[in-house]
Amino acid sequence: MSAVAVRRARRAPRRRLALVLTGLAAALVAAFLLRVLGGDYTVTLPDFLRILGGEQIPGATFILTESKLPRAVLGLLVGVGFGVAGAIFQGTLRNPLASPDLIGVSMGASAAAVFAIVVLDLSGTALSVASVLGAVLVAATIRLAAGPGAGYRLVLVGVTAAAALMAIVEYLFTRADQYDAQLALRWLTGSLNAADWPTIRALALCLAVLLPAVASTARAQRVLELGRDVATGLGVGRTTADVLLVVAVLLTALGVAAAGPVAFVAFAAGPVARALNGGRSTLCGAALVGAVLVVLADHLAAYAIPDVNLPVGVVTGALGAPFLLWLLASGRAGRRSA
Repeated sequence: MSAVAVRRARRAPRRRLALVLTGLAAALVAAFLLRVLGGDYTVTLPDFLRILGGEQIPGATFILTESKLPRAVLGLLVGVGFGVAGAIFQGTLRNPLASPDLIGVSMGASAAAVFAIVVLDLSGTALSVASVLGAVLVAATIRLAAGPGAGYRLVLVGVTAAAALMAIVEYLFTRADQYDAQLALRWLTGSLNAADWPTIRALALCLAVLLPAVASTARAQRVLELGRDVATGLGVGRTTADVLLVVAVLLTALGVAAAGPVAFVAFAAGPVARALNGGRSTLCGAALVGAVLVVLADHLAAYAIPDVNLPVGVVTGALGAPFLLWLLASGRAGRRSA
């Protein structure tokens, strides 16, 4: 009987994870279909499938392929990238506050983009490249300033860097003309308004390279959550942690380059997935939660208020701020990192 109980106890976490992932996948499909089929101009599911098959339906084909579908697909990809990046930061540093939104990585990408818009007059691919380089440069600076071991010092340095970068962005806004200021706001709030198929293809290609690399280090991620000393004893050293953080920085930078810093998605996805999974971390769950958040928030941003189309970052920020307050008030953010 004891052996049977042990086997059941071992199967229980796997069974719960399978149920959680299945439920989140279903929620993502529902959110995706709501974003694509619902709204002011509704499209039936049979018409949607016919359009995907190449059939031309007057009015519906253009609206679906040029507006609704690109936004939904880009939101899904951005949400997956942010969700995985946030879970890596929080798991590797063992701190639920260690998300790229809060420790300066997203702000580094945004500040670089605003500088490129206002000072260098860049746009398109060059602007996206500047955003990615800004995130990588800021992340490297924060990591060096935090010193060996990083941990909670990296979070503190990152928060300080984010504040300094925000001051730089505010100064740049004083120099910007009206057109540049409106364009730069996209990089501060997060928006899917500029969704197009070339951007989607480029982001999908990058995710196709980075996500398998993350999957191959899933065991190391779980070991790092046990603490630096235990991880070192099990053969997972600081180099592995730094490689994971580099991948997380790249995921964040690419998401910001595609849609701006959609607030709180990277921060909330990991803890929500962990809570659903009974306190156990799951990168796949975090990816699905991030995708659901962005796609559903974009639908709410477009249709929650009649005749008002909000940036998706406004909705995620409104949802994420109370979540952060709850996390702090409940003491769940007080776990020390190694």
